[in-house]
Amino acid sequence: VQGVYQLVKLRDLTAGKEQKGSGKNAAQQAAAQVETLRKMLLAMASDMRVVLMRLASCAASLRWFAEQKRFDDVTRAYGREVLDFYAPLANRLGIWQLKWELEDLSFRFIEPDTYKRIAKMLEEKRMQREGFVESSIARLQAELHDAGIKAEVSGRPKHIYSIWNKMRGKELDFSALYDVRAFRVIVEDVKTCYTVLGIVHNIWTPIPKEFDDYISRPKPNGYQSLHTVVTAEDGRPLEVQIRTQEMHNFAEYGIAAHWRYKEEGGSNFKSQKYDEKIAWLRQLLAWKSDVADVVTGQEELQKEWVEKLKAATLDDRIFVLTPQARVLELPQGATPIDFAYHLHSEVGQRCRGAKIDGVMVPLNTPLKNGQTCEVITAKGAGSHGPSRDWLSPGYTVSSRTRSKIRAWFHAQEQAETLAQGRALVEKSLQREGKTAVNLEALAHKLGFAKVDELFIQVGKEKFSLRHVEAALHETVEAPPPAIDAVVYKSRASSVEQGAKSGVLVVGTEGLMTMLAKCCKPAPPDPICGFVTRGKGVSIHRLSCKNFAEMRAKAPERVIQTEWGSAGLETVYPVDLFILAMDRQGLLRDISDVFMREKINVIGVNTQSAKGQARMVFTAEIGSTGQLNKALGAIGEVKGVMEARRQ
Repeated sequence: VQGVYQLVKLRDLTAGKEQKGSGKNAAQQAAAQVETLRKMLLAMASDMRVVLMRLASCAASLRWFAEQKRFDDVTRAYGREVLDFYAPLANRLGIWQLKWELEDLSFRFIEPDTYKRIAKMLEEKRMQREGFVESSIARLQAELHDAGIKAEVSGRPKHIYSIWNKMRGKELDFSALYDVRAFRVIVEDVKTCYTVLGIVHNIWTPIPKEFDDYISRPKPNGYQSLHTVVTAEDGRPLEVQIRTQEMHNFAEYGIAAHWRYKEEGGSNFKSQKYDEKIAWLRQLLAWKSDVADVVTGQEELQKEWVEKLKAATLDDRIFVLTPQARVLELPQGATPIDFAYHLHSEVGQRCRGAKIDGVMVPLNTPLKNGQTCEVITAKGAGSHGPSRDWLSPGYTVSSRTRSKIRAWFHAQEQAETLAQGRALVEKSLQREGKTAVNLEALAHKLGFAKVDELFIQVGKEKFSLRHVEAALHETVEAPPPAIDAVVYKSRASSVEQGAKSGVLVVGTEGLMTMLAKCCKPAPPDPICGFVTRGKGVSIHRLSCKNFAEMRAKAPERVIQTEWGSAGLETVYPVDLFILAMDRQGLLRDISDVFMREKINVIGVNTQSAKGQARMVFTAEIGSTGQLNKALGAIGEVKGVMEARRQ
């Protein structure tokens, strides 16, 4: 009873929660969710009688509705539920007759008019069709007997829902369906399959485009068979399938092949082990009566039965629901902490408690199939973070969860070490009276690429402060030009605007100047200066929009400037805009150009949308020639559509 209740509860969840979204993504999400729910259902139903009882109950309900001729919203909704949930489950278990009955009865209530139309077309020709198939089988059996071939030939009944699916999928009329009249031939070996194919083509005229050799070219799921369509005596098509008994057994039982072969939009889950277990379950259902008759002395066969039963257990994964009825697949023994980190790393780090089926539980409580788990998180930026206890046995079972917890603590320890090292270095600077020293230059002098690396090594007590103090007594070189502003000196004096003698020569000593970060001027750009309060003169390009606004508001603070002679090593930060078709390796190829041209890149900003990449590189350029050469080389990179200075 409890098992049936769980199935009904799960059914209600799938019926009551609609997938949000639209288009292909929404359809894929819905298919993925339904597939996981089906897997969860089978995992919950450890006693297969529970599943069989529920499927039989569905069939009985549909038969009763049909007898009562009840067609309303209730029966339509119930039919949809059975078609979407229980019929695929019967298919998964290999209970084909029940699957077809559930599909046909459900379809009868969902699309009553279409059902009646197809049923009428089938009934009108039923006697004629069945008589023709029987005569065709008899004729083929006679030919096979004459050829000394042992074969089992049987008709393949087509069901209304299956016919409608094929009419809809291939956009065919009823009269154009090949397999309304069809039969199957089962032989002993592969060689005989092709022999029978030759006999079939000798009896009837084959339709060339309707032959498929799935023996030499099996379907991705391993399905093998020969499919051919021939023209019968009455000029109408007849479908014939030819396969070995082994192929037939695989098609009926093996690794859920029928599930993937028949159902549109099959799963893309990495579920080979799961499918193998389902295949064993299906074989156990078919073989159970045979094993019951085994003589007691046949211990090997009994042992094989036990091993198959063990292999069929579904105990390696569990399926737990969120309050929104989303299903998460977790390892057996997973706890609410594993559940939280599976949702999102941030949810896991802020996890402070959990409710299972509405009841507060400890965070090390193992979750079970079918339970609903709600994670309670802390609020506030400073209050989140996992506990070290979570790394103890019993709190988590997922290696992915433990890795995320360890990564969080490692990041926290790095931050604490960095802060401690910074405090020690700054205290040393204060003690030596060198608080104005450039820390980046100091770190470079001491052999560190970044100042944070210096702080971390000092914080870990792996680098002595004596080395820092010794470096402070030596001359520390000025840092390279910064990204935001590069400061230069000018010997010229500032005069009123418009005077020919009022020239600020950038690159010489004298008046303090800085390059504006808004437009990043560089030789030979036309430039102009703007006197700032306390920061000297900011140098802008004449085309700079910010400069135009400032000049309009305070024209008296504008002075004329021009480029002076700079040293050979002088470089200027320049923004380069690149538009390209997004592809793997694009950033690497562009970086190779900068490396070949010996251009230092000090900033990168990239964006990608609709297959296009927009990139802005801040590069240190020494001359116009170097800039033009770099832009030309970038323009030749595969996929680059535009390369220019911004």
